[in-house]
Amino acid sequence: MGTRKRKRKKSGCLLGFLLLLAFGGAGAFAYNSGILGTAVRELEGTVREVPFQEVRIEEESLGQKYYYGQLEEEEKKVYQEIRQGLMDYTSEIYVHTEDAAGANRIFQYVLNDHPEIFWCDGKTTATSYGGITPYTVLEPAYLYGEEEKEKRSAVIESAAGEYLSGISEDASDYEKILYVYESIISRVEYVQDAPDNQNIYSVFSGRQSVCAGYAKATQYLLERLGVFCTYVTGTAAGGQAHAWNLVSCGGDYYYVDTTWGDPVFQASEGGESKVSGHISYDYMCCNDEQLFMTHTPDDTVELPVCTKMDANYYVVNGMYYETYDSAKILEQMNEVISAGENPAVIKFADEKLYQEAHDDILENVVKSAARNLAEWYGLTQVSYQYMDEEQLNKITIYWEYS
Repeated sequence: MGTRKRKRKKSGCLLGFLLLLAFGGAGAFAYNSGILGTAVRELEGTVREVPFQEVRIEEESLGQKYYYGQLEEEEKKVYQEIRQGLMDYTSEIYVHTEDAAGANRIFQYVLNDHPEIFWCDGKTTATSYGGITPYTVLEPAYLYGEEEKEKRSAVIESAAGEYLSGISEDASDYEKILYVYESIISRVEYVQDAPDNQNIYSVFSGRQSVCAGYAKATQYLLERLGVFCTYVTGTAAGGQAHAWNLVSCGGDYYYVDTTWGDPVFQASEGGESKVSGHISYDYMCCNDEQLFMTHTPDDTVELPVCTKMDANYYVVNGMYYETYDSAKILEQMNEVISAGENPAVIKFADEKLYQEAHDDILENVVKSAARNLAEWYGLTQVSYQYMDEEQLNKITIYWEYS
């Protein structure tokens, strides 16, 4: 019988945006709520009509947008103007604020809430002006011309329909989240230099992306299924920039990281094809405690507390242990072996349990299961590999059946 022990340490993936500020017209002035075409006297003493972005999108459509919900009422007006300007492909977006830095922050909130605005790469120049009615002009950087944008939108729409063709609208939140998680992982490769890797086109067209593309595509598809999902940025183990998602499942908040479930990503982090050829579900609906072992969210917005693990894949499928029971773990291994499947996963609720169970599982329980495999499949020798992930309190066994 051969064993091989390997520890794997994950790191984050490519993610980035650039914000540029250009301030004009020094001085501070009180905010004056105006309408399109308000007359403004600038500092130089001239008077002209300011072409504020006319908002035609109903506010009700923003009700489930997480970043929008974090804003004050005056900021929400700016958000709506920015969103409308991006949807209209406006080269200069005039908004009701003299705070250029604040406008840039809200600009990023709009993109975080709207993965379908794939034609804007996150770069913008903001210039603020004072006067009777202060304002800021945003000049977004667009990735494509309008004609190309329309062509790509059609590609995304078609591909998204294909992705979602296998799930019913009557499915539960959990079923929808799991379906999207596995659908993206099964179709997309993690490639660091993939074209358009900061937006959803990379997922739905080239099927190669990095964490930003994975997370935005997860958000896009779940929103189409009526499941709350938003985009979260931060850092992962090693301090690299990373992106993942916050979802609502059965009325409770959980985190989802589709990128870290992908075996191609696992292999890119140093895994071997045999061991890393299966989806990882540690971040398929996990709580704060699980996430914070390896992820640190940015502090740009306050995130809800995620306390439950009820909807985590390993919990739902009986692979999660809050007490150590060697007989129960052997039973689980035997079920996997009798079905000729892989892998057998044993995940513990905390480090103390993991340490308590670790040696007994590898020295005794696994060997008992291996003897059963030999007897049931008529083998004279059994080979298996195991992955010991101390950081995740998890042991994964991969059986060979011939």
